[in-house]
Amino acid sequence: MSFSASRRRKPPPLSGAFFAPSDLSDISLIRALANVSANILSSHRFHRRDDLFLQRRNSRALLWKIEILLSFFESLIDSSSRLPSPVLLCLKELYILIHRCKMLMDYCVLCGRIWLLLLNPLVSGRFHDLNLEILTLLDVLPIEELDLNPDVRDQMRFLRRRCGNSKLYIDADDEFLRFTVFSFLREFENGCAPDRSELQMVLVDRLGIRDARACQSEIEFLEDQINVQEEDADPAVLTGVAALFRYSRFLLFGFDELRSRESNKVRGFRRSESDADAGEVTLVIPKDFCCPISLELMRDPVIISTGQTYDRASISQWMDEGHSTCPNSGQALVHTVLTPNQALRSWISQWCAEYGVPYDSPESYEASMPCYSRAAIEANKATVSMLVKQLLNGSLDAQTIAVRELRLLAKTGKENRACIAKLGAIPLLKPLLCSSNAVIQVNSVTTILNLSIHDKNKVAIMEEQGCLNSIVCVLRHGLTNESRENAAATLFSLSAMHEYKKRIALEADAVEALACLLKDGSARGKRDAVMALFNLSTHSECAERMAEFGAVSALMGALGNEMVAEDAAGALALLVRRPALAHAVGKDDRAVSSLIGLMRRGTPRGKENAVAALQEMCRKGGALMTQKVARLPSLGGLVQSLMLTGTKRARRKAASLARMCHKCELAAAAAALGGVDYSLSRTGSLSVSMAISVPVL
Repeated sequence: MSFSASRRRKPPPLSGAFFAPSDLSDISLIRALANVSANILSSHRFHRRDDLFLQRRNSRALLWKIEILLSFFESLIDSSSRLPSPVLLCLKELYILIHRCKMLMDYCVLCGRIWLLLLNPLVSGRFHDLNLEILTLLDVLPIEELDLNPDVRDQMRFLRRRCGNSKLYIDADDEFLRFTVFSFLREFENGCAPDRSELQMVLVDRLGIRDARACQSEIEFLEDQINVQEEDADPAVLTGVAALFRYSRFLLFGFDELRSRESNKVRGFRRSESDADAGEVTLVIPKDFCCPISLELMRDPVIISTGQTYDRASISQWMDEGHSTCPNSGQALVHTVLTPNQALRSWISQWCAEYGVPYDSPESYEASMPCYSRAAIEANKATVSMLVKQLLNGSLDAQTIAVRELRLLAKTGKENRACIAKLGAIPLLKPLLCSSNAVIQVNSVTTILNLSIHDKNKVAIMEEQGCLNSIVCVLRHGLTNESRENAAATLFSLSAMHEYKKRIALEADAVEALACLLKDGSARGKRDAVMALFNLSTHSECAERMAEFGAVSALMGALGNEMVAEDAAGALALLVRRPALAHAVGKDDRAVSSLIGLMRRGTPRGKENAVAALQEMCRKGGALMTQKVARLPSLGGLVQSLMLTGTKRARRKAASLARMCHKCELAAAAAALGGVDYSLSRTGSLSVSMAISVPVL
């Protein structure tokens, strides 16, 4: 039996709070109990019998108990006698207990089979706990006082005896299977790969995982649990098991099993990019997945002190602007700590994967990820070795799958990134950057982006002949927005090393392509582009190249975009150290006005960058430029405000700007009045020899 899509639904937790309804009449309560019991039996005894590869005996025993209880409830419905208070109290407790039975049965069916195997003793204990609770209720339930069918009364007595005699049951075969999985991990820890036939026995014969899609679903479920960490399980063990079964997936099922799945992704991806206006159905993003501030799909959902969830970029900007309340509820923030909402991020990722929506954040979340065990590292090495071979010799379908898996492996863990590069993936990924297949291209450039997070891999990427040029080609001519955005993010990552900044700037079309993305790209594309240009601007020898190919103009235009304004101002503050660029920026009234606006409404960092840009512009632009800036409306008040409340660097730059503007005004006034001497006293107050008021900025 192959995995159905419903198995990827999030299962209920193993424990939860239920409350008996207080507003139901006697007969309504009994009918509710009968309905829930019948639902459990129809869902799990008949429709999903084949899904119970594990916990079979415990499940059958619990379903048998529920069947007898259903007969009891139906007998009460047929009876016309009024129920005494002790019976009603027991029925309310049974309502809670029946719901817990349903929750446990749903858990066993909906959760991953490998996950259920790892929790085998714990889940067996939950079945035994329910048996004891049923026994307790039957002990206090006054069956003899009820008007029941004689056969039902006998069944209830028999049920009480069976519950009293039952003991904790942990299936020996399931336990053997669990310990076999642990033995596979020990083999990897010792540097040996498990035997293929033994892996086949565990996955296919015993767990019923018979194809690559089912195995992939199991792996994704395990990874969800690693992120959410809802259960009492060792994350190192979970990462090891996930790596083990990822290896087993390719060893047992090869690379052709997912052909239809990957092909569908390619077709769906192209429709979303090129046929959006051709009458295609618009995909509606679930409301819970959208940030309440930006109303866009959350890439990094975080929880604030009030319990509300926002996208990290949006709520960070809100807080940086000086707000101390929750945007949604208006409650005061007790603290400004942002806690990653791993569960929601996992669900968003699943939803995006299901509908073919690109979802990948180039940032590394290694701090929140569990440490990889040695077994996981060795298993991933074995998997990477198979994937790299497919890049070299595999079919187009196999390469599509291989590059996607490398992208996912490179997403977390420096061990994975180092291993992928060491086994020779970078030279094989380079030609795939120029692929005409949109999925291969985006996965290839994103894999290189993820690999570049590891500093040693930056060297390997830059030293691979033609690789930088291919990345720039994706940036300029990428088949999708995501490809171009991730190419820009890759240049940003590579330019973090000072020795590569000039080389990137000199690469044909690199600066021009970044400038174009900053002007015309999506919100994420603009952010990636401005960050890359900021890095390049920190190298003194990149300025002329950036001016020549439109980067300075693009940065000036970006000052009007709140999302990227502060980084654009930071880059300009570095670039205007060249007198020619200082004059070019200063002549643009719109750019100067935007810098003033950023000083007024920006974040602390944005204000700091804006005043730094104006200060450098005056310092390198000469007296005429300084005089123009000094006469800007409201500049004096903004500078004084920054000198009092700005960051340390902002206060320093504001003070310097105030001195330059003041001296310029003094010089202009002296020239106009025939050389009258104006000077500043040691206390900083203005000392003049004539009764002319000159404002001190």
